[in-house]
This record gives sequence, structure tokens and C-alpha cells, in this order.
Amino acid sequence: MQTTPSIDPITLSVVRGALETAQREMTITLEKTGRSSVFNLAHDYSNALFDHHPEMILQGQDIPIHLGSLIPAMKAVADFFGDDIHEGDVIYHNDPVYAGSHILDCCMYKPIFHNGELVFWAVCKGHLTDIGGPVPAGYNPDAKELYAEGLRIPPVKLWDKGVRRDDVINLLMCNMRSRRNQEGDLNAQLGACRVGERNLLNLLDKYGLDTVQAAIAELKNMADHHMRELIRSIPDGTYHGEAVLEDSGHGLGAMTISADIRISGDSVHISIDSPPQVPYFINSYAGNSMSGVYLGLMMFAQVPPPYNEGLYRCVSVELGKKGTLCNAQEPAPHVNCTTTPMETLTDAVRKAFEAAAPERVTASWGHASGINIAGIDPRTGEQYVTMVLASIISGAGATQQMDGWHACGPLCCFGALSSGDIELLEYQYPILIHKYGLAQDSGGAGRYRGGSGTVWEVEPLDHEMTVIAFGEGRQIPTMGAAEAENGLHEPKLGRLEIIHSDNDTTVYTQNTLTQIQPGQRARNTNPGGGGYGVAFERPVNAVLHDYVQGLITTEGARLDYGVVISNGAIDEAATNALRATQNITA
Repeated sequence: MQTTPSIDPITLSVVRGALETAQREMTITLEKTGRSSVFNLAHDYSNALFDHHPEMILQGQDIPIHLGSLIPAMKAVADFFGDDIHEGDVIYHNDPVYAGSHILDCCMYKPIFHNGELVFWAVCKGHLTDIGGPVPAGYNPDAKELYAEGLRIPPVKLWDKGVRRDDVINLLMCNMRSRRNQEGDLNAQLGACRVGERNLLNLLDKYGLDTVQAAIAELKNMADHHMRELIRSIPDGTYHGEAVLEDSGHGLGAMTISADIRISGDSVHISIDSPPQVPYFINSYAGNSMSGVYLGLMMFAQVPPPYNEGLYRCVSVELGKKGTLCNAQEPAPHVNCTTTPMETLTDAVRKAFEAAAPERVTASWGHASGINIAGIDPRTGEQYVTMVLASIISGAGATQQMDGWHACGPLCCFGALSSGDIELLEYQYPILIHKYGLAQDSGGAGRYRGGSGTVWEVEPLDHEMTVIAFGEGRQIPTMGAAEAENGLHEPKLGRLEIIHSDNDTTVYTQNTLTQIQPGQRARNTNPGGGGYGVAFERPVNAVLHDYVQGLITTEGARLDYGVVISNGAIDEAATNALRATQNITA
């Protein structure tokens, strides 16, 4: 552990609180000033503070897929400009080749100077509603190369020594649909970075640079200590975990991602093995894959705050050969990577750690299986496009002590997304939302049940609407734990259903792009979380309660839990007979 100058606990606590406040105010700024529904309703953005090294000194309680990748991305951006970083600069970037996550996640970096010295960075990453390219909202299932997906933005200055680069900003905006939303979200990011800068400079003015830097060093050491203490409690050795990535399109077949961890004292080395990269948008570049690895570790570790780069001093990562699914190289297409294969990679890492410490095992959260929508708004004649974040809200996994939370996922966002109000979505876009609620029988069966996924159903008003399905979880149900198995299969899976005007339904179980007309509806269902433990051991009264609440059907009660419900009550004789097949009684 690194040593730092001593700092009294009161000052340390105050500085820590001021840093957390600076980050929270950045988040509030984005929520209140963002133009698109992805920002102001769904909160698909993340903020972090870095020091001059640059090392992350504080991450927000935001999107995990953003936060892990910010660590290598910040270093890539700083290295790119080297000594050409000045007061008043604002840098923008989304390129996965420069450690970005995917090109829809555009990141703003504002260096912060104090008395002429670079001391901090305020960083804000947000998912833009569009990034150009042939498909609205950026998810192009037919892309064979990165160049067919949208606009790549390598590190570039939007403000140079305080001077706005209108030529560069116009170049970016001219390559994106729904320019009004994009400009509004860009301004929101700038406002968030400026708020972070203001608060950090006020902190320095009050306590001085030496005191603040000493406090930050101590906070990093605290995080380092927490992680090392956990790793030290695990027996030395090598442990293996793997997860299967379903065939989400193009007939590529299912693929396995594996993780091996080597515990040695208070340090851990994580090695990833994945298949060769594919001509499909599910490849993950190194920056994004680091997020998947870190999330798998943190799901297992559950260490207390602070959360900063000190957590990973004792962690080394090897992503495998270049040109593989989890260590892609240019020009591999990649836009779906923040959900697929990131969530499968996370599951593999988590399972490897749980092999080392089975007493900490939990079930997985539902994987993202969502849609984007786009069209011409007949009210204004303007093009609209949005990622429907409400459509990827899935269920959380069960644990050894409790059922999984409903509508809390998906795994890649880990509870940080918000659905937003239906009325606001209908106000902003020419759509009618027919349904948004929990999907029956979607939670994984187990002694403790997985959380329910969601169903979101929409109809376009007076125009043709493009619907783009992305993600997975439509063929392989969410992984349970501790012998959890599903008796009922189909309701546990995601799916996109197009309901035609004659009520005929077309079901899609792979990524697709299609159009629907007024009078037709697109219904998207997300998977629930995995269950924990033997399902037939779930208390009968708990099963009945789930039925009364509308979470499961009588068929789900019988096939998943061996409980027979008739006329709203338990049929004890039939239940005992059914459960006796596994030597379990009610």
C-alpha cells in the first residue's frame, strides 16, 4: 500500500463529502438540462472526477458499463494530447480504438487548472440518441465493419484555450440525426463539467492543494485496503468461470466466454478467453471489456465505498489476443457491445470469483433485450430518434437471502437506469404507449425468485416508425445459482412481437430492423433475473403471494414451483403429490 501524509479524519470526511457533492451536482445538471429522453428521463450518463495523474478519484453511482471504461479512456485522451492541454480546453471522444466503450457513448473531458497547474479532470459520458451512420440510433445489425456504424470521434478539442470550435462542433452535429437533441445534450455535458470544475476549485480555495491531494491519496488507499482485504480472504489458487453468449443474429452460433482468476495473497490476475471477433456488432474493444471485467469483480466483491481507482491496484487484467470478441481490433463492428457481449463477460468473471468463494454466490441479472425507435414526427416534420431505455429494464438476480428486485436491470446498468414517465415520452414523440409493466412468469425460478422483467408496447401515431431490436436474452434464460432451474421456459426469455392490425403477431428472437405502421404495435419483453436455490423448496405461501400479485400464472406456479393453485387457493393434496416427485412437501 502506498503511504501518504497524515490527514485528520474530520478534514478527510469533509473533503470526501465535497468531492461526492461535486459529482452529484454534475449528475443533477445533466438530468435537469439534458434535451433528449435518454438524458432527462432515462439517465443514461455517468460522471467521474480524476486527478492530474490521471487516476479516477470518484465515480458516481451511475452506469457500470461507462465507469470501468472511463479509466483507460481518460488515460488514452491525456496521452493523445500530452503537453498540449491548457486551461479552457474541452475535449470530446467516443472512439473504441482510443479506449471508448461504444460510439454512442460520447465523453467530455474538462481539464481543471489551479494557479496555472493541472490538478483535476471533470469527466462526463452520455449515450447520445444518434451517432449518424445508416441506421437511426446507431445499432446497425447489418454492419460488417466499424465504419458502417456511425461517426467515430477520436480525441478532439471542442474548446481550445477557452475558444469554442464552432467548425468542429458543426461537423459533429451535421453527421447526427435529431440535431436539436444532440446540441442540447452536448450543452448539458458542458454544464456538468463546469459545475464539477467550480466545486473543485472552491474546495481548493478553502483547504489548499496539499490538503486536498493528501485526502485524495488517503481515499485511494482506503479503496485499495478494502479490495486487498477481500482478496486476501480467498484461498490462493486458480479458478474458472464461463458463460454462453447466444446467437443473437447472422447465424454465428452460440459462443463461450471464459475467465480464469489467479489469487495470490492480496492480489488477483484475471485472464479472459473469447472466440475470434466476428463481422457483427457484438465485438467489444478493450476499454468496454474492462468495464465488464470490473463489474463482474464488483458484483462479487461488494466492498464498501469509497469507489475510485485504488480499488484496482491489486487487480491485473489480460483480455486475450487482439482480434478476439473481448479484445477487438479495428475495423470490427461493435455498437451492441455495451450489452452484448459485456453482460456475458461479466457473468463469466463473476462465476470465476464465486468458484473461489461459493459462499458469496448470487444469481445473474437479466440481460438487455431492447428496442430503438425512429421516424418523422408528423407534428413538426422533424426526424426523431431515441433509444427506448424503458424497453431494456429487466429483473435483478436473487441472492442467498432474498428474491431479486423487479424492473431493476439490466446487468450492464445495474439499477442506474430510469424508465421515465410514459406521459413525457408520449409528449416528446408521436407515439402511444399501450403497456408498460412487469412481465408475468419472467423471474427465474428458485428458492428465492428472480426479479421480474418488463414488457413495453408502443404504437406510432400517423407515421411509419422504424424499430430496431438489439441485445440478447431471447434464447438463453438468465443464469440462476445453487441448483435453480426453470420449469417454464418461454416466459423467461426476451422477445420482440409485432402485432399487426388484424391481431396476427410476428415474433423476433434475434436482433432485427423493421418498420411498423399506425394501427400496428411493437411489444418488447425483457427477461427477468435468475433464481437462487431449488425452486420446489420455495415456501408455498410465497408462491401463492406471487400469484395474487400477478407475478406468476397458475402454470408458472405448477411448472416452476410444484404448487397447484385452483380458484385462487392452494390445492394442498395436488401440491404435495407434485412436490413428492422431488421428495419435497408443502
